[in-house]
Amino acid sequence: MNGYFSDDSVIRTVYRERALALAGPRALLMQAAHPLAVSGLLAHTDSLDEPYERLARTAVVMNTITFGTRAEADRVTRRVRAMHRTVSGRLRRPAGPFAAGTPYRADDPELLMWVLYSLVDSGMIVYDMYVRGLGEEERASLWEEYKVVGKLFGLRKRDMPVTLDDFRAYGDEMLTSGRLVVTPWARSRAREIVLDPPVPRVAEPLVETVNFITIALLPEPIRSQYGFASLPPTWVRKLMVAGGAEYMKRLVVPLLPDRVRLVPSARAA
Repeated sequence: MNGYFSDDSVIRTVYRERALALAGPRALLMQAAHPLAVSGLLAHTDSLDEPYERLARTAVVMNTITFGTRAEADRVTRRVRAMHRTVSGRLRRPAGPFAAGTPYRADDPELLMWVLYSLVDSGMIVYDMYVRGLGEEERASLWEEYKVVGKLFGLRKRDMPVTLDDFRAYGDEMLTSGRLVVTPWARSRAREIVLDPPVPRVAEPLVETVNFITIALLPEPIRSQYGFASLPPTWVRKLMVAGGAEYMKRLVVPLLPDRVRLVPSARAA
């Protein structure tokens, strides 16, 4: 094995599926719900001005870490860490518990951990819904493997939850802590990005479908702060998404050829 992960690792099993592309918009909206992450990690990298370019870059980095060699993974994450070290500042306006003037920096472990959580949580949810349900041991292994990813991005062992239960507790605490506050700027930019991206008219039905899924899968405390429309009601939206996901998982995804179902880097690994 010349990469950080082997072919039988859970992270490779999960990230080889093209369906995981649905996790990207959800993760980005979750990240943007943290006022310091918006300022430190997103606004400075044009993430909310060029969100699909950011999602594409994130996918390339994750594919390199997951399927590439250790040298390739080290190279791409070294560039990311170097970029993070150049970004710092202070909040211009208050946001929830963060006063105006609160300092931020892109390599802050708290922000990096929230970004990592959003990627892991979104990946688990989308894989469960559209490919197959992960068992508890698989989830625990996936989190252990993701801690390797976190280390590559600059997180130390003490910065990350130890066990899967700790990981879940971290997410629950963040969602109820009051530290996740969707600012007016993030709300307007994110809604514009997710609901009205600049795509050809022929692609609009696909975008609307992805939007519907993204909104339905957001944690309720974050979805409500973005102010997404309540029609259809949340429970109806979730039921519709779950029904479509079950159809895809049982009748479509298993029958797809690998060249359609799997990302190129997974087929080449």
